[in-house]
Amino acid sequence: MARLFLLILSVFFVSGAAAREKVDLLTSIKPLQLIAAAVQDGVDEPAVLLPPGASAHHYALRPSDVRHLQAADLFYWIGPDMEVFLKPLVAGRRGASQQIQVLPGLTLRHFGEAHAAHDDDDHDHDEHDHDHRPGSLDAHLWLLPANALVIAEKMAGDLAALDPANAQRYQANLAAFRQRLGDLDQRLQARLARVGDQPFFVFHEAYDYFEAAYGLRHAGVFSAGGEAQPGARHVAQMRQRLQQAGPSCVFYEPPARPRLAQTLSRGLPVQLAELDALGSGITADARGYERLLESLGSTLAECLEGL
Repeated sequence: MARLFLLILSVFFVSGAAAREKVDLLTSIKPLQLIAAAVQDGVDEPAVLLPPGASAHHYALRPSDVRHLQAADLFYWIGPDMEVFLKPLVAGRRGASQQIQVLPGLTLRHFGEAHAAHDDDDHDHDEHDHDHRPGSLDAHLWLLPANALVIAEKMAGDLAALDPANAQRYQANLAAFRQRLGDLDQRLQARLARVGDQPFFVFHEAYDYFEAAYGLRHAGVFSAGGEAQPGARHVAQMRQRLQQAGPSCVFYEPPARPRLAQTLSRGLPVQLAELDALGSGITADARGYERLLESLGSTLAECLEGL
């Protein structure tokens, strides 16, 4: 009986130790959670701070969010060029934090640089998002597959350091993620190469990394200068740009189609479609990040192929 009691007691302590060794990985936004889910597949599930539909630029954390942020073992955020509201909270954390935008090996872009390189063509790229000043860092860096691999490599290394018992699993997941992204990249290259010359407009300048990877380039940004509705003169100018473009696509973001999109496209050969750079409705599992890229690629291709 004493031997049985000792056996049960040892199992209890081993189970308790295993529970204490669980790595609480938290990310600021959904795309980083999707990358982490690929690395942690079969071991654990990462959490995300911002809920679906929340703005990564402006968000008021709840007290429970702040407590989770302070308690997490690992926290990944893009950086102050994306989530400026997190800067003071991250500074007060005890656990490890990683500002993604400073990771070595990333390909980084700045607003306006791609357009400046094509000043001699027929496209007009003078407009930018209200919050995206020319020359400032484009923090939507997760939309380049090569950058996602850099992020995944960092996560795998950090997880292995905190959870050496699963280090081989993290590395195997990383290798599988790399292989799947390579295959996906080839499929996207093949499909999007056929629509690279078709005109499209966006309401949020968030897709330059993806566009650069697959030979696309938006013809303009319909920025209303924050939340304010543009004046009649500005609306007329934007509508004139659509008229000059001829058949084209206009992409907006969830959760709702802006009324401005309806106003601008009324009576014109324009197709409206939704692009979600954050993957709000995508399940956070091993293939979630790939579904994010596939969704962007399919939406772009389907609209542009129909012109």
